[in-house]
Amino acid sequence: MFLFVILSLSSFASSAVIEQRDAVPAGYVTPPYYPAPHGGWVSDWSESYRKASLLVSNMTLAEKTNLTAGTGIFMGRCVGNTGSALRVGIPQLCLQDGPLGVRATDHNTAFPAGITTGATWDKDLIYRRGVAIGEEFRGKGVNVHLGPAVGPLGRKPRGGRNWESFGSDPVLQAFGGARTIEGIQSIGVIATIKHLIANEQETYRMYSLVKQGISSNVDDRTLHELYLWPFAEGIRSGVGSVMVSYNAINGTASSQNSYLINGIVKDELGFQGFVVTDWLAQISGVQSALAGLDMSMPGDINEIPLLGFSYWMYEQTRSVLNGSLPVDRLNDAVTRILATYFQLGQDQDYPRPNFDYNTQDAEGPLYPGALFSPRGIVNEFVNVQADHATVAREVARDAITLLKNNDEILPLSSSAVLKVFGTDAEKNSDGINSCTDRGCNKGTLGMGWGSGSANYPYMNSPIDGFKARSANYSFFNTDSFPSSSNPSPNDTAVVFVSADSGENYITVENNPGDRTSSNLNLWHNGDKLIRDVAAKYANVVVVVHAVGPILMEEWHNLPSVKAVLFAHLPGQEAGDSLMDVLFGDVSPSGYLPYTLPKSEDDYPDSVSLIGYQIGQPQDTFTEGLYIDYRHFHRANITPRYAFGHGLSYTTFSFSGATITAVTPLAASPPTRAAKGPTPAYSTAIPPASEAYWPANFDRIWRYLYSWLEKSDADKAAADATSSTKYPYPQGYSNEQKPGPASGGAQGGNPALFDVAYTVSVVVTNTGNRPGKAVAQLYVQFPSAQTVDTPIIQLRDFEKTSVLEPGASQTLSLRVTRKDLSVWDTTSQNWVVPAVGGDYGIWIGASSDALYLRCGTVSESCVEDQESPV
Repeated sequence: MFLFVILSLSSFASSAVIEQRDAVPAGYVTPPYYPAPHGGWVSDWSESYRKASLLVSNMTLAEKTNLTAGTGIFMGRCVGNTGSALRVGIPQLCLQDGPLGVRATDHNTAFPAGITTGATWDKDLIYRRGVAIGEEFRGKGVNVHLGPAVGPLGRKPRGGRNWESFGSDPVLQAFGGARTIEGIQSIGVIATIKHLIANEQETYRMYSLVKQGISSNVDDRTLHELYLWPFAEGIRSGVGSVMVSYNAINGTASSQNSYLINGIVKDELGFQGFVVTDWLAQISGVQSALAGLDMSMPGDINEIPLLGFSYWMYEQTRSVLNGSLPVDRLNDAVTRILATYFQLGQDQDYPRPNFDYNTQDAEGPLYPGALFSPRGIVNEFVNVQADHATVAREVARDAITLLKNNDEILPLSSSAVLKVFGTDAEKNSDGINSCTDRGCNKGTLGMGWGSGSANYPYMNSPIDGFKARSANYSFFNTDSFPSSSNPSPNDTAVVFVSADSGENYITVENNPGDRTSSNLNLWHNGDKLIRDVAAKYANVVVVVHAVGPILMEEWHNLPSVKAVLFAHLPGQEAGDSLMDVLFGDVSPSGYLPYTLPKSEDDYPDSVSLIGYQIGQPQDTFTEGLYIDYRHFHRANITPRYAFGHGLSYTTFSFSGATITAVTPLAASPPTRAAKGPTPAYSTAIPPASEAYWPANFDRIWRYLYSWLEKSDADKAAADATSSTKYPYPQGYSNEQKPGPASGGAQGGNPALFDVAYTVSVVVTNTGNRPGKAVAQLYVQFPSAQTVDTPIIQLRDFEKTSVLEPGASQTLSLRVTRKDLSVWDTTSQNWVVPAVGGDYGIWIGASSDALYLRCGTVSESCVEDQESPV
């Protein structure tokens, strides 16, 4: 039976097409889009493509296919390792997780998670975190950083990996992703924006031998206005790599979705880098190549890896020789990879990997996935931390979101008598890295679990913070209320609680990535612990470490619960960052990156997790544009706390606003420019000899190679003249397209990003403590226009520097053409639906505290207006 499975898999690996077996609901389509657009037509990339094309013109077939796929899972130092082309000077490329730090290594920084970073609402700080991350990845010799994540968008509040992204709004995600990319790539590291697209739950995400991955069914307008928005901004920032997700989009797997990769990413959004799979997400050979996939990771087939089978590598070599895969497509894929390599300057003294993802021992197998592997030095223990703890602490501190502060119980006095409750306050007693990929919720929750995690070099826990402050505290390291705490009327109780989630390959406390068992409740009986403490203490402060929204109704309104702080996922600097806020060294300046509901029933049914279904699971996004605050506003549901909410120890006013028209608008943007030239190569099938195994080559079993046995290569070449031809998919063409009207540059038609209006606002500290504030800008479309739009939509934000009492700062914000547009499904372009209409530009402290309105018709701003929601 096992032999039969192996033979079947071998045949399956060489097949080209996975047929769609289950129909998706009517109206959700992915039309074919061929061929894959050539890269190189954007002027900013011209020199890199010139360098790449010189190499590609002189590479053999096997050298080319060796760069487009990984050498196999656990077949090298990094989580992903391409083959090499050493004859032309190209080494193996190292691809490594994750978005908050170098995964599974040592002497690194465990930065705050994406959701924490989003909660800072600080573009400059997001960039500086990106720079620090880039420095660490480069220092470890990583070529391709597998981050940032802007998908999932957070559509599903219980989604397992929401915490890796920046928040439940496309604009917050867009700035988070773009600024991170700019920071990382300023160091020469290739960033990877992921996961493309609509990857909103972990359960049933992957294709397997027995079941297709879940199909996210998204209409065209929703796809563009929500889920693609942050990807467009990341591509506009010049990101080098885009990672496709595991799930299907409208019935077609992301890894072979020609409409998604060819049509949207490479043509409409003008992406010039390379498209890579998520790990083991590739489910076909030629089909995925035709659809625009450029790199397969880690190279193995998805069903049963580690058997030496691949959809590409030697199979891609065979596919080119027998005429199934056009030489043109392979050449473009390799050119994209090499152009990205040159674009980031990695041909200039770039370090090689000096760590081993598979072990932290100094010596070990060079290819751990092989049955028999040579051994050697695999870990050089290079310290890349530098002063990055400072940035990490700043992010963790400025993300802390004060939701409630009755009686101004915070900040705490240095002489306060504190009783501290909850295991979340102290490090995991089993060891801070005792759970692989943080696959447990023990001790202080600094990050979720899965491939987006990193090892802690240390964990500065809240208890460490209290100790460093010489605070007068007693700690009860339990999640049940102890009988020995001896409450006193002057005590302040500080209760630490958490809610965790992560990636699907690990199940924690019956939660297989998504919060299926815990729902939106606190873990470890946190709700009961708060209630029990509140019953005994008159002054209670609740500190929450959480991956996303939680329910608070059981305890939020209890009279003794005076303050609630969301510290999100702070990484290694959990303690001192919190102390800075608790004791008033700084005023809290974090704002919620999502809405906090009063009940899970507040959400639309369509954003619930999809359970088991016969056949391919179908997840249809029937709520359309109405997720998170957009839904709450339309349904007129008052949440517990609104998107963008956050308190300070001081107060701020927004005044003196002005609005200035910059670029006149028409209904449609100006005509895009034509594409520039792209590299040209011979389209002749190369000779079979370019695929022969080198003489006297020492092979590693299970390692994936691009060569073929001579007899196999010769047979493949002979098959090219056979009357039996590869069945190209419906709509296939090899004629390059001029590109859609909505394209024209990286990110889309550059006119979309023309500034239509600039808005300035004076932020004044009207309180008696220093602090920072964020001006949030939301757009309200004219009521007379006929296109359905959410009541308000975030379009920009800016954070002040620290303002002393009485001090002011003028912030400048902008509204672009795209900000005032909707995606028109008929013209397939962005259109301004009401050119002469009066757009409301609202500025305030949160989505439900907008009292300053600027109008585009009057070009004036008025204060003390009734909030639109």
